[in-house]
Amino acid sequence: MEPVAELVSDIELARQVAAGQSDAEAELYRRLAPRVRLYGLRHLRDPAAADDLVQDVLLTAFDSLRAGKVRDVEQFASFVLGTCRRVVASVRRTAERRRRLLERHRADLVPAESPQAAILDLARLTRCLSRLNERHRTVVVLSFCAERSAEEIGSELGLSAVNVRVQRHRALARLRQCMEGS
Repeated sequence: MEPVAELVSDIELARQVAAGQSDAEAELYRRLAPRVRLYGLRHLRDPAAADDLVQDVLLTAFDSLRAGKVRDVEQFASFVLGTCRRVVASVRRTAERRRRLLERHRADLVPAESPQAAILDLARLTRCLSRLNERHRTVVVLSFCAERSAEEIGSELGLSAVNVRVQRHRALARLRQCMEGS
């Protein structure tokens, strides 16, 4: 009779993972993931980064365990903690390197548009869309808002897929002219 998963220690689960038992891996992952995530939340202060840390650390740790790279299987929890430290340090180094690069090359970067400019572009796009004829406007809206294919739009409007593509091409050309102000 197989023991209940909760009665098996983390050490025994680590031994089973090293022996290639995937059900033991799933149980050990279930036990260790919350601990690694908590470590990530404390040190990275970002839930998404903490979730990424869980994936990176446990994947690395289990690969090392399966490959026999963990010297003392009884110390697997400590191995996981050390892996957490190394990955967090790497994440911080990468962030610092990125920050320094951005500081150094800030002048070379294209300035981001202001939110006000985006609002003006949205108003202009709305005005330009209203100037299109009904068929062109419908094709554009169904293509980009409803994300429908040319075949789906064609069957809905009674057009061939080729005709829908032609209509969309013409509508986009008119929108481009209007948005550029010509």
